[in-house]
Amino acid sequence: MTGNRFPKSVRLRRQSEFDRVYGGDVFAADNILVIKGAKNGLSVSRLGLSVSRKVGNAVVRNRWKRRIREAFRKHQSALPSGIDFVVRPKKGAACDYAAIERSIPRLLQRIEKNLSRL
Repeated sequence: MTGNRFPKSVRLRRQSEFDRVYGGDVFAADNILVIKGAKNGLSVSRLGLSVSRKVGNAVVRNRWKRRIREAFRKHQSALPSGIDFVVRPKKGAACDYAAIERSIPRLLQRIEKNLSRL
C-alpha cells in the first residue's frame, strides 16, 4: 500500500470473506472496538467493517468507518500480515479517533498472537 490510499486489495468486500472471518473463534475486544480475525494466506492484511444501524444514523456510522479505516491505514506497516480482520464498534462506545488509534494496533497484535497458537 502506498501513500494515503486504501486500495481494494486491503479490504474485505465479499460476504464469503466476512463469513470466513466470523466462522473463526479468534477475537479481541476492549471498551472501544471488537475485532475478529482469520488467516487469509495472502501477503497483506485486509480490513472489513461491520457498523450496524444500532450504532447510529448514517452520519455516525460513516464517521466510525472513516476513523477505523484511517487508524488501520496509518498503522498498517506495523501490523501483522496475512490476516483478515473484521472490526466493529463496541455497543455504547464513543467515536473518539485517538482512542480508536490506540485500540487498533493493540487488538490486532492480540489477534495475531491468538492465531499463532492455533
